[in-house]
Amino acid sequence: MLKLNKMAFQGLRDFIELLENKGELIRVSIPVNPELEITEIVDRISKSEGGGKALLFENNGTDFPLLINAFGSEKRIALALGCENLESIGAEIESLFKKLAMPRIGFLDKIKFLPLLSQMAGWMPKPISGRGKCQEVVMKDPDLLKLPILKCWPADGGRFITLPCVVTRDPETGLRNVGMYRMQVFGADLTGMHWHKHKTGARHFAGYKEKAMKMPVSVVIGGDPAYTYAATAPLPDNIDEYLLAGFLRKKKVELVKCLTNDLEVPGDADFIIEGYINPQEELVREGPFGDHTGFYSLADWYPRFHVTCITYRKDAVYHATIVGIPPQEDAWIGRATERIFLAPMKMTLIPELKDMKLPPAGVAHNLTIVKIEKTYAGQGPKVMNAMWGAGQMMFNKILIVADQTTDIQDYEAFARYLSKSVNPLQDICFSQGPMDVLDHSSSCFSYGSKLGIDVTSKFKEELDVAEKYFESKIDTDNCGRKISGISGVLSSNLTLVEKGISAVILGILKSDSKTVNEITGNLLNINEIRGVKLIVFVDPELNIYDLDAVCWYVSGNIDPRRDCRIVPPVQKDEVAHFVMDGTRKSNEVDGFKREWPNPVVSSPKTITRIDELWPTIGLGSFIPSPSLKYASLQRGGEAVSQ
Repeated sequence: MLKLNKMAFQGLRDFIELLENKGELIRVSIPVNPELEITEIVDRISKSEGGGKALLFENNGTDFPLLINAFGSEKRIALALGCENLESIGAEIESLFKKLAMPRIGFLDKIKFLPLLSQMAGWMPKPISGRGKCQEVVMKDPDLLKLPILKCWPADGGRFITLPCVVTRDPETGLRNVGMYRMQVFGADLTGMHWHKHKTGARHFAGYKEKAMKMPVSVVIGGDPAYTYAATAPLPDNIDEYLLAGFLRKKKVELVKCLTNDLEVPGDADFIIEGYINPQEELVREGPFGDHTGFYSLADWYPRFHVTCITYRKDAVYHATIVGIPPQEDAWIGRATERIFLAPMKMTLIPELKDMKLPPAGVAHNLTIVKIEKTYAGQGPKVMNAMWGAGQMMFNKILIVADQTTDIQDYEAFARYLSKSVNPLQDICFSQGPMDVLDHSSSCFSYGSKLGIDVTSKFKEELDVAEKYFESKIDTDNCGRKISGISGVLSSNLTLVEKGISAVILGILKSDSKTVNEITGNLLNINEIRGVKLIVFVDPELNIYDLDAVCWYVSGNIDPRRDCRIVPPVQKDEVAHFVMDGTRKSNEVDGFKREWPNPVVSSPKTITRIDELWPTIGLGSFIPSPSLKYASLQRGGEAVSQ
């Protein structure tokens, strides 16, 4: 089996020391406020080339340093998980699966299997007696306000714990779950518990509610970074996250019993927040929160978590993250998941799976690209249906399936191949199902449509319609002048056409529900546009030349069945067109009944404050605020778009 160069961390201080030795950490010693200021600094750093550096804010108004952006590059997430590169973990998992599945016929084969079983036993979490380092200090009167908990964005409902490993237990089976659910702080000993209805914690909560029992909950912060990653991982139900952590760190997680409930937590964690939820109690209004979608998730009702005890180690470091418009630190956590869980998906569910990409602009669930080994007709749609039924992939909105002839790692080359290969009339399909609770664009809360694009090479059985390949020889200057004369079109980007990618992006001003169709009809009166397959509409305030921003905005703003349209060719030998309305939706213009959230940006006051502070922080050359690129997309300064 492939060996990883792994030494288990005994707390965040160990990880910080490694990051510092590798030149991957900057200590910030000047005073910085956890309310808004840290977020603005981190947003600039995390969006810089390669994800910037990890930051340790040592002077934040509390007794505890704050570590952030620790996972914010491929190098750092690999260091956190104890490997040279993320591919090595996937290779080890694949090797392990193959060894477990290998037939053992004779006695000698079974004997050879024993060392592997012994090694696996060394990953199982182990309860130990006595107190752990995480219990070296006990707060007599638990007070969350003594921790450097962040208020991330201006319209947030308050301060939020953003990297909590939330430990719960199934009231029927007793099986443990460790999930990651944000926690809004309402006071010294009260938070919300923002678990979505699809999550295991919510299912446990429902079980306690049915039994009319208080639900014990403990929250772990810090410790070995493998604990934090494991809490985010898309594990099957009833698989202990601390088993995954043990595998990653190559050492079993030693668990100690909490002081005020009977849950068990890692003894070498930095902080433990113990408490309970009373399912009979009224829910609390939680949020808004500037979320990983790049938009605010709006206020809703969630359980109250009562804190009964806070313990921590003497050298405790508070671990946090921010989320918002990508890329952020969570993009690299997604990169780890992409590499680590490729092998399990291949070995258990989709044997033809060769590769998978979760582009950061797709914020994990809005856009996924997969590559398969295609051997029969209909295999592309088969894979779509399998993935839409697999765990957290049920939340995926846009799924593109390519085959073994395609490189999905080079986005520009792949876009060129896609635009030449896809026939909108036969290679695009729509489905529907559960959506992430955070998806703001679906017409119904947490339920909407999905878009599948089959880019695989076609067998003869799949070729129903002859397709004319796109030709990129277009006089873009002349075409641009014609487009500018269309009412409602304020800007157009034809640079993709110049690169051989059959797509145009237009900034439009919608006046009513007919605007998109009217503009589309006028566009298709332009001969050059009749050779273009993809037409994308966005709001005029968006920079249509920033393709990552366009991808983020459009994939976030569409409910595919509602907002996408396939237009047959005007003449027999022309291409069909795929039209996407990626603009914001409203009741007045679109008949959209739900509240539409604003994009997440810093306030002008905070931006100015950090601009002034920058020369003293020690972070190198000045980096302007990323929020300046997106501020014009806001409608009013609140979480809900006006």
